[in-house]
Amino acid sequence: MTGATNATAEPASVLGALALELAPGTAPRQAALAQAPAAALAQSIAVDLATLAPEASALDLVLGAAHFDPAELLRPGWPLHRRLEELRERAPRADEPRIIVFGANANGTVPQPMRAELELHGGPLRVLPFALIGDADVARAVAARFEDTLLERGMASAATALQAQDEFGARIEHARYLTAHDLAAMIAMQYDHVGLKRLWPSIETALLAPQREAWLDASPEPLLRYADGRVRMAKFDFEAWRRFDAIESARVAAGEAVDDDARRRYTYFQARQRQYRVVLEAHGIEVESIECGAKQDPRERLC
Repeated sequence: MTGATNATAEPASVLGALALELAPGTAPRQAALAQAPAAALAQSIAVDLATLAPEASALDLVLGAAHFDPAELLRPGWPLHRRLEELRERAPRADEPRIIVFGANANGTVPQPMRAELELHGGPLRVLPFALIGDADVARAVAARFEDTLLERGMASAATALQAQDEFGARIEHARYLTAHDLAAMIAMQYDHVGLKRLWPSIETALLAPQREAWLDASPEPLLRYADGRVRMAKFDFEAWRRFDAIESARVAAGEAVDDDARRRYTYFQARQRQYRVVLEAHGIEVESIECGAKQDPRERLC
């Protein structure tokens, strides 16, 4: 993926997010902003982005004035950003660059797809998607500037951070701008810290190279294969797992009897599979469980 997308000659898009790091144990009171406060916040964001890359002022800014879990942005095909592009196409045309905002409607309802999934609420990081769209050469220049600078110097202005805090009813410790690449890199590091490092390459492949395949084949972790837009995960009964697991397969070969440690490790393995499924599905990746018997080759079963 590049910072600027350009499916045809023009226009091109720079995909990004305003990331809000919340104070521990807090959550925003508002899921999305109504039109007036959303427009005011978008204006402040436009000023910030033009300060970081002056060429950004020559592009349309399209903002989703609702906050999401990062996994909702990091999904194959970038559906939230694509929706912003589609909504821009429906907006009235203008001779000058536009600021286009989508949030809650007049009665306070958040329309799909700008409605965050309730199951993914509660995390310490919430993100507002935005896209800068316009001339392809300008978009590429802005994308290059952002990729070089946002991760280190992309803090939102104090005025913008306070505005977001007041309007969303949130206690925000930090507010910063990220490219889609930056957000992916940040989440990859977070997954590393919580023991999900081995799963990230499958998610990354789905995001950045969905036509390729990716394997997770590293016992004692679950066995899975990403291909054709979905993950196929091997499902083992206890005896099949004993032949797959590196430690247990050696014990089977040595003729050792099953003990309580083996059963505890199998229970942990099953919990790990459930955890992987939850994470993958949060990223919009379909997971299919494939039954693998003790006398079957699980890798062949996943192909």
